[in-house]
Amino acid sequence: MKHAFFILFLSFSTVFFAQQTDYNTKKGAVASGYDVVAYFSNQVKKGNKKLTVKHDGVTFRFSSEENLKLFKENPDKYTPQYGGYCAYAVAERNKKMYTHPEFYEIRDGKLYLFYNPWIGSALEDWQEGNVKKRQEKGDTNWKNLQHKK
Repeated sequence: MKHAFFILFLSFSTVFFAQQTDYNTKKGAVASGYDVVAYFSNQVKKGNKKLTVKHDGVTFRFSSEENLKLFKENPDKYTPQYGGYCAYAVAERNKKMYTHPEFYEIRDGKLYLFYNPWIGSALEDWQEGNVKKRQEKGDTNWKNLQHKK
């Protein structure tokens, strides 16, 4: 009986105390409050504070009721990779950097966001060379970065 209780407690504490993913919630919402569903229609649209939903402990905003509905039906499809931090910085610098809402890419059905430095473009840098390898590197780095504030 003690063994079963310990296993139950361990399972509960792992789920209850597991650290959540750190999302880029600059301006109070993921993607700086821009509509993550709109990106999949090749549109950059600010979300409306009246059209919000909480997912995974963070706020997402939408530009229309339809986009809010689509997100609710499949939030994992629309949630940006790497918590909404710059994909290039996660992959190549192993660090989190804020993004600019107009710099994004949909690749392999996933949303990647990028920062816009004064010189050059993180999006253009991301697209040069072997992007598949860069994605793999980003995925590996994100495993270590995702719970760090």
